[in-house]
Amino acid sequence: MGQHTVIPFGPQHPVLPEPLHLDLVVEDEKVIEAIPQIGFVHRGLEKLTETRDYNAFIYIAERICGICAFGHSLGYAETVEKLMGVQVPERGEYLRVIMHELSRVHSHLLWLGLAADAFGYESLFMHCWRLRERILDLFEKTTGGRVILSAVVVGGMVRDQDAQMLRYIQDKLEGIREDYAQICKAFLNDNSVRNRLCGVGYISPDDARALGMVGPFGRASNVACDLRQYGNGAYGKLSDFQQILSTDGDCFGRAKVRAEEVLQSIDIINELIATIPDGPVSVPVKGNVPAGAQASNVLEQPRGECYYYALGNGTKFLERMRMRTPTSVNLAGMATALKGCDLADVNMIVLTIDPCISCTER
Repeated sequence: MGQHTVIPFGPQHPVLPEPLHLDLVVEDEKVIEAIPQIGFVHRGLEKLTETRDYNAFIYIAERICGICAFGHSLGYAETVEKLMGVQVPERGEYLRVIMHELSRVHSHLLWLGLAADAFGYESLFMHCWRLRERILDLFEKTTGGRVILSAVVVGGMVRDQDAQMLRYIQDKLEGIREDYAQICKAFLNDNSVRNRLCGVGYISPDDARALGMVGPFGRASNVACDLRQYGNGAYGKLSDFQQILSTDGDCFGRAKVRAEEVLQSIDIINELIATIPDGPVSVPVKGNVPAGAQASNVLEQPRGECYYYALGNGTKFLERMRMRTPTSVNLAGMATALKGCDLADVNMIVLTIDPCISCTER
């Protein structure tokens, strides 16, 4: 038996966009065990429920994570709407899903670029982020913001989008689809990429279920865990929604699921724009939150299932607001995937869970 060495990995590391620390127990060039340590970021966002009323707190919720900003504001708003018995107008629900799927495209393109950077394919990284800029341009055109959008309010959406703007979104997405085909071809068919990803960080379907893995990380191990299939909001209006799964269970499978989900999101947006009903996009919400009322909500964020919980106390301030983010539950899967890998593959495996430490530590 060889000698074991503990190598610190992070929290500051060129390939890690956020502060995650790993103690890597290695023997020669093999990782025997990976022990994650978090806690480098703390902003006390949940504590702010004491000083921000339920309408103002939506701007705090969307700052949990810049990449998932729209999703967090949507998940929070839906939770408070359940708490107060508010029904969002149908057009508002359609616009919410359209913007949420645009956020998914933006998030996956960002991840694909970071993954390409991790295994040294710099030109592919640049192409992914070049397309991501077009999505940010759409955000700016429709909401005025590029990262923090502030487009959701409790009761619906801040503003409507007219038919001309919706057609503009469709036209831009079709242009993105054409250019994206080349990126997909590189990720899924290029031999150098496959050699770097295939067989690395494998997790079996049984282990994925036992570890509670969610999002593309779980679906890449053939675990059906996409909450959009339950048809909440405008997702229930889709003619046919099929989860994108992979049986590969490795880094290549995780890249494949995300790559194909970008095209699926474009199809969802096009279908909803084609069938969006007329009417208002929001209803006014006033009054206090009922004392002792509780509500929970789950939302399929780009990274996976996100859970929200709210408790009222009879005032405009929530007694408790709690979020459980996808990275929180995927860390166990990440540590499992790292066992037995080559030291050179650690950064690639860590990135394939699409970690968001700012989401995890609030």
